[in-house]
Amino acid sequence: MTEKPSIVVTNRIFAETAERLATVGTVVINPSEEPWPRDELLARASQAEAVMAFMTDRIDAAFLAACPKLKIIAAALKGYDNIDIAAAEEAGVWVSIVPDLLTAPTAELAIALMLALGRNVLASDRRIRAEGFHGWRPTFYGRGLAGATVGIIGYGAVGQAIARRLSGFDCRILATDLTRSHDEAAEIAPFEQIIAVSDYVVLALPLTSATKYILDRETIARMKPGALLINPARGSLVDEAAVAEALASGHLAGYAADVFQCEDWAQADRPSGVDPRLVAPDAPTVLTSHIGSAVTEVRRAIERSAAESIVAALSGRAPRELANFRQK
Repeated sequence: MTEKPSIVVTNRIFAETAERLATVGTVVINPSEEPWPRDELLARASQAEAVMAFMTDRIDAAFLAACPKLKIIAAALKGYDNIDIAAAEEAGVWVSIVPDLLTAPTAELAIALMLALGRNVLASDRRIRAEGFHGWRPTFYGRGLAGATVGIIGYGAVGQAIARRLSGFDCRILATDLTRSHDEAAEIAPFEQIIAVSDYVVLALPLTSATKYILDRETIARMKPGALLINPARGSLVDEAAVAEALASGHLAGYAADVFQCEDWAQADRPSGVDPRLVAPDAPTVLTSHIGSAVTEVRRAIERSAAESIVAALSGRAPRELANFRQK
């Protein structure tokens, strides 16, 4: 009797995803919310032919060398900066991604972060919880979207989805795009113009060597005084220490983020946690725990897509959404 291939799933998944994977292999699943330590992950994956990977995983040349039977890394991700694509291709391992399913929920969360930050939603909530509610007072004056200028840095699928959702808020929308000069939802403008005039700056870029710290001390200093910065994309697009300094000086009026430098596993210089100044009780920040795609039915669909990539690979077929071997 032929032994079924081993499939390792590095994070907790829905029962129906596990059942689908079990039709083509023996499935080992991390049942916890916490990722396996690196040594444990390598031990479990060393004989695997397929791995379903998530944001918490670092797939590099050393990982691939320790897992010589691997045929596919099925990433339940849109962005895949935590995976060494070139090393996987050199090792002959397919890497599949989920390019479209995270777009809408990420754009929705970007709008939520903008409104929560601009309108002081969390600060007002904390006041009521701490002191009770005694009626209207002339406080928590913030900034709305109506009449504001919103600059979107990066105008791929997520950036465009954000712009479409902003269209009903009566704001001016600017966006960077190197491939187009016109768009119905936004005015296409250069990066320097956008950071100089925007009341809200929203990041919608992948993390690459070219985009890392696209907002550092120098670029933040060129932003409009009192601007609000929104990051639903990748933590290391910004220098969090520089953001904290700009908030302390008042140059930035607020920062909202769903992503943080500490979770960008491929970055050798990543910090061990979020800058303490950003999480201080009185900090003008809105911080969420990477919930951009955390819509139940979306997560089900993401897992289904990744599972079908594994089924295809273990059946000898190329998965549909490959991040490597695209030219072959």
